Amino acid sequence: MTKVLGIVGSPRKRGNTHILVSKILEGAEAEGAETDILLLGKLKIRECTGCQACWKGRPCSRKDDMNHIYPMLAESDGIVFGTPVYWYGPTALIKALVDRFVYFNCPENQPQVRGKQAALTVPFEQETPETADLIVAMFERSLEYLEMNLVGQVIVPGVGEKGAVMEKEESLEAAYELGRRLVRQLAT
Repeated sequence: MTKVLGIVGSPRKRGNTHILVSKILEGAEAEGAETDILLLGKLKIRECTGCQACWKGRPCSRKDDMNHIYPMLAESDGIVFGTPVYWYGPTALIKALVDRFVYFNCPENQPQVRGKQAALTVPFEQETPETADLIVAMFERSLEYLEMNLVGQVIVPGVGEKGAVMEKEESLEAAYELGRRLVRQLAT
């Protein structure tokens, strides 16, 4: 069965990012995928120290929740990343997770993520979609480097208040459809 993992990089439970990631997963489920969701605000993920233990065939030297997430990422066929905009970049929560993807950069571990499909959602308070450009570019380049495919993104400006995205029916529908497209892409 196809597995899709959703990653909520917001500290707010049931906030706009959580709602959008859940909606993408709902679309994936409609296409028959099994889904799971990680709320990074409840986990402890420390920064990468650049020790290169993973490059030497050893487990990550950091003793935190990321060591439990690596197998989840490897077992997933698709990954949904969600982060609000914090100072024109991603949250520290999701940035720490992405930094720790260096584990998958070494030749022995890269096959665990190579070819995986990904989706991205970015809600934020400002009204201009360009506010998310740096985050989108970071994910595009990072995923390309790991030979993963970014299927699409749902960018939602104007949603600063918790739950405000519920009033953006078009964005919720776009998120649902992105989840469906993600799974359909996996089938090709």
